[in-house]
Amino acid sequence: MHSKQKPIGVDLFAGAGGITLGFEQAGFDVLAAVELDPIHCAIHDFNFPFCSVLCRSVEDVTGAEIRNTSKIGNREIDVVFGGSPCQGFSVMGKRALTDPRNGLLFHFWRLVRELHPKYFVLENVPGLTVGMHRQFLLELIEKFQNSGYQVEVNYQVLNAANYGVPQNRARLFLLGCRQDLCLPQYPPPQTQPAKLQKSKYLIFREDLPHTPTVWDAIGDLPEVELIPELLYQDWANVKYGKPSEYSRQLRCAKFDPHNYGYKRLFNSHILTSSIRTQHGVESIARFQQTLPGTTEAISRFHKLEKNGICNTLRAGTPSHKGAFTAPRPIHPSSPRCITVREAARLHSYPDWFRFHVTKWHGFRQVGNSVPPLLAKAIATEIIRALGIIPSKPRVKLSLGKDSLLNYLPSQAAQYYGVSIKTNSLRSRKNSRNHKPT
Repeated sequence: MHSKQKPIGVDLFAGAGGITLGFEQAGFDVLAAVELDPIHCAIHDFNFPFCSVLCRSVEDVTGAEIRNTSKIGNREIDVVFGGSPCQGFSVMGKRALTDPRNGLLFHFWRLVRELHPKYFVLENVPGLTVGMHRQFLLELIEKFQNSGYQVEVNYQVLNAANYGVPQNRARLFLLGCRQDLCLPQYPPPQTQPAKLQKSKYLIFREDLPHTPTVWDAIGDLPEVELIPELLYQDWANVKYGKPSEYSRQLRCAKFDPHNYGYKRLFNSHILTSSIRTQHGVESIARFQQTLPGTTEAISRFHKLEKNGICNTLRAGTPSHKGAFTAPRPIHPSSPRCITVREAARLHSYPDWFRFHVTKWHGFRQVGNSVPPLLAKAIATEIIRALGIIPSKPRVKLSLGKDSLLNYLPSQAAQYYGVSIKTNSLRSRKNSRNHKPT
């Protein structure tokens, strides 16, 4: 199924698979992924059935295990990538990176050293570049340099809105390669928002085409309030509206000569990941009165503008930190919060990509991930540095078992043979009805 010419990638903090998808679309075979949360592992398995998922913390995984539990074996790895969680950063002491509370960055370096890939890509929040947190970067760069790797010391923060994603989302990317290779370039900006947005990381140039708008992303989706079955299940047979070029791409109704990922077999007439939120009468009235582009005073939810881009979609916190649900944007024309599918469109996920059937886990999986089109822009530069001309695979892939979309945390933990004491703990109240693929 996998061409020997396709370069090999490994995702160390896989989540649901945003970076995995971007690297696949650029031409990589992502053959192994590491992810602690069994709910995320199940979703990754569903969408990437050819990728071997290790449901473990990177702290407990070795490079040899990654090789031996996947199809990689003794083959050379072209790139290791990942976006480590950053909520627990501590800068206590003189050597912050070796503080056990900051171990994820240390273990990213360790696994790169053990796997010895040609290239690596580390993604994180822009805050890692400023203040005391910058100490992490400096120490990490030093460790890589002492381990036979070059690092691009002029690291960059990229905004997804400059790479065709209708969302104001800035992320740091640290790039490196072995000493015998040439460092990759950072991808030049490809698009710019039509309306000026407040972000110091956005680039505006007269020669750039416009980033797709919110309405480009979701305007063709049917109004979920008119579909009764979405009250108890996350899918329905629907009729779509007229698509934009962007939504045609995500509906896989448009040939994309620059997408080198595997085609998925799915029913394009079924709307998925769209279970409804039942708002109270007072909330609906407040949402109606909120002007697009402003924040509703009580909920603090931002109301999207049709002709603008989305604010940064966030994941909230897991149950062991209080199960805080991040504010979800208000739909630009309907008095409700957006659905998981609408969030996925605003994040550049194609419609075949499925998320957990519950809104809570589904929004976590979108908000925690790197937009695939942003990841693809970075991955394309790695492909270019490798000197590889990617090709479209002829194989069409079936998606995974439907049951993977519907697991309770305890069921997902049992499926992967791990302890239930992970950050995915949360009760699920929604239906098991997840039939279509």
